[in-house]
Parts: sequence; C-alpha cells; structure tokens
Amino acid sequence: MTKVLVATEKPFAAEAVTAIKEIVDHAGFEFALLEKYTDTAQFLDAVKDADAIIIRSDQVTPQVIDAAKQLKIVVRAGAGYDNVDLAAASAHDIVVMNTPGQNANAVAELALGMMIYHARGLFTGKPGSELRGKTIGLHAYGNVSKQVSRLAEGFEMEVLAYDPYIEKEKRGLFDCEFVDTAEELYSRCKYVSLHMPANGETKSSVNYALLTKMPKNAVVVNTARKEVINETDLLRIFEERDDINYLSDVAPDCAAEMLEKYPGRVFFTPKKMGAQTGEANVNAGIAAANQIEAFLKEGDRTFQVNK
Repeated sequence: MTKVLVATEKPFAAEAVTAIKEIVDHAGFEFALLEKYTDTAQFLDAVKDADAIIIRSDQVTPQVIDAAKQLKIVVRAGAGYDNVDLAAASAHDIVVMNTPGQNANAVAELALGMMIYHARGLFTGKPGSELRGKTIGLHAYGNVSKQVSRLAEGFEMEVLAYDPYIEKEKRGLFDCEFVDTAEELYSRCKYVSLHMPANGETKSSVNYALLTKMPKNAVVVNTARKEVINETDLLRIFEERDDINYLSDVAPDCAAEMLEKYPGRVFFTPKKMGAQTGEANVNAGIAAANQIEAFLKEGDRTFQVNK
C-alpha cells in the first residue's frame, strides 16, 4: 500500500494531523506519523518505505533521500523549501512541492504586528507613532506581500512594491504602486517589508547600498529569511545612523551584538514564527495532503519547485 509519512520534529497541531489522516485514509493510502523525533536516525528509519513525505522545517538531505528507496514526493507544508536538497531529490526523480499561500495571512499579520509594536515604543508606555499615512515598501510581491498590502491599506498606509519578475503590463492588476528599482523602493519608504526567498540571487542582497538610501527613522521588517540581509552592512548602517531600525522573526547571527548596542531599535522573535498560527498550521497540512493525493493519483505537479 502507498505510504504517506508525516515527519515533523515540530509537530503539526492535533487538528491538522487529524485532517491530514482523513485525507490520506480517504485516498486509500497508509498513514504514518513521526513527531518530536530527537535523532536523524529516527527520520532515516521512518522514510525507508515511504512513498510520500509531509514535512515542516525538517531537513531532507541527500542522506534522507538515499534512505527513502520508494520516495516519490516530498511536500514542505509552508512557502519556503530551502530545507530540502532539491538537486538530490531531482537526481532521484523525486518531486518536491511547497504549499504557497497557506501561511500568507499569518506571516502578513506578524509583519504588521511587529510594525505596530515598534511604532508604539515596544509597549513601554513611551509616546509612539501611527502607521496611518506612512509609506510601506514590499520587496518582492508574492502571496505574503499581497496580504501585507491588503492589511496595510486597512491602516491607510501608502503601499509600494518592487518585484522584477512581475511584468509591467501586469502590475495594474494589483492594488499598489510598483516601482522600477529596489533603490527607489528603499528611498521612498519609511517601512520596507522583505518577502523574497533565500537563493543565490537574493542572499545578502539587502545591503548597505540599499539601506543607506532609506529616509530618517526607517524600519526594515524581515519575515523572509535571515540570509537575505547582509549582516556586515546592517551593522555598518546601524553604526553610522542612529535612526535605522530592524525587526525580524528570525534573529540574525549578530543578534546579541545588536540587542546590546541598539536597544529599542531592533526586535527579534524567539524563533521563526511567521506561520505559527493554528489556522496556518491546519491550512498548510491539508494542502500538503491534497497535493500528494493529486500527484499520486493524477500526476498533478502544479506546485512542484524542482522542475
């Protein structure tokens, strides 16, 4: 029987597991669950006879792929998939998918929440400022950015976006103003919210040249990946300007130094938590299970990322 394994060191919500199992059972597949494992060996043993795997932040390395002799598909329940070795998967003809959009609202709400928290003086009782009337720039315009844009408009913010992969003739389909360069985005916006994946093109791309263009009291909000920020340049701009601020749901490697030197100007959540809501957890899990069924029964590769 076709076996679908849910392998999550950080478990899904119980509601999500129940929903995934119902989909797998209804499809006529065998359901298997590995939660809170403490050793990679447990993961390697569990994948040996799995035809499909659903993961969260779990690492699917070449070692895992070599151990999974029957594996046909891996679905990362979430948007980012840098925890899966795509080259190794492709070499073994394994399809890798993500579940784009399922976590988007949760991440967007966190981004706006961090902005409010900072604007109101970290809720210390100090006088703060409002988001209304401020300009927010969205660096990359995907599923999360669309939700940030929607929420920001509700706060009566002016929304700008930069994404070189959206053709000019299609920009009018969205409810925000597109700019032609990243430099223009950073120079015009008090808030810049980062939403690009971490890849060869984007890693360290948010650098000194961009940060130095930001207006007085600017705020960079990162709910993407820590790697997209050039940390050396981030420290440099903080040393040169006492008005730049950085908020992130994934702490940079230099977090301890920044927290010590620049209290009130930086904020980092204890762990990456953009998608950490019950709703997003369930949505992503259900989407992953449905995508596995569609692939195994119909060959549907709509959300494949290792094409």
